[in-house]
Amino acid sequence: MKTTKYYLAAITAYTIWGFFSLVLKPIHEYPSLDILFNRVFSCSILMVLIVFIFKRKTVIETIGIFKALSKAEKRKTLLLNFGGSFFLMANWFTFIYVMNHVSVKATSLAYLVCPILTTLLAYFLLHEKLSKTQWISVGLSVSGCLLLSYTNIMDMVFSIVIGLTYAAYLVSQRVNKGFDKFIILTFHISLAGLVLLPFYPVYSGPVPTEFKFYFCIETIAILFTIFPLFLNLYALSGLNSSTVGMLLNINPMIAFALAAFVFNEQISSLQILAYGIIFIAVLVFNSHHLFALRAKYLPVTKNT
Repeated sequence: MKTTKYYLAAITAYTIWGFFSLVLKPIHEYPSLDILFNRVFSCSILMVLIVFIFKRKTVIETIGIFKALSKAEKRKTLLLNFGGSFFLMANWFTFIYVMNHVSVKATSLAYLVCPILTTLLAYFLLHEKLSKTQWISVGLSVSGCLLLSYTNIMDMVFSIVIGLTYAAYLVSQRVNKGFDKFIILTFHISLAGLVLLPFYPVYSGPVPTEFKFYFCIETIAILFTIFPLFLNLYALSGLNSSTVGMLLNINPMIAFALAAFVFNEQISSLQILAYGIIFIAVLVFNSHHLFALRAKYLPVTKNT
């Protein structure tokens, strides 16, 4: 039961991300790179300001921790954090491009593929163990994804690219321990901003003048980037990356519902069946925790 707070952090993060299309679709007429530039720059500025005002002591402590590491540990830490920043940049760009220029359903499929890729990467790279029940859950997820890609193989191709970048981020940050999570996230996003900065004058479009654009960008930066990413890193400090990855299915299930009921994308009975299978897979994968919750609260219910 000590893991409940980490489950809640992951569930909250992925529920928020499920509604991402509500603020991304209104600015779909803007180039994907412009959205990416403004998102990353806004996040970087906000987080650096927060760190400068409220967490200067933590920065000094973090530097001290890093200096005390051995050379091998320093190399590993640098690799994890530079790599984490790269994976985030790649994931954001491909996600924005596919959502605005392919379909919302394709991005939903990406975050259904991501848990499978995360589980496989965690198993082979981190040697995380899975129970037979959890492997059954992975099999259910695979079958659901195959059903979804049956009629559109290109959706699956785009989805694997998006999913792999975030799966790599999750697995890399699972072993990135010993540092303040907000400082780590600030480093990832600020580094992404510095890398993108030289490309901004060359690849950016005209400077947007609509209030709608900047309102959506700031909403994306605060509510759909900084907050859920911090919760995501917090969840990884107490849960296996495969567990956090499987909970990621919450995101596309919400996005799928929005695609059907808000954006009026055509939905088939096959897709409904596939998402139903994947929803069952999430329950099966986390059944041990669900049974633990039931065992804790059911006796209270009986007594009352």
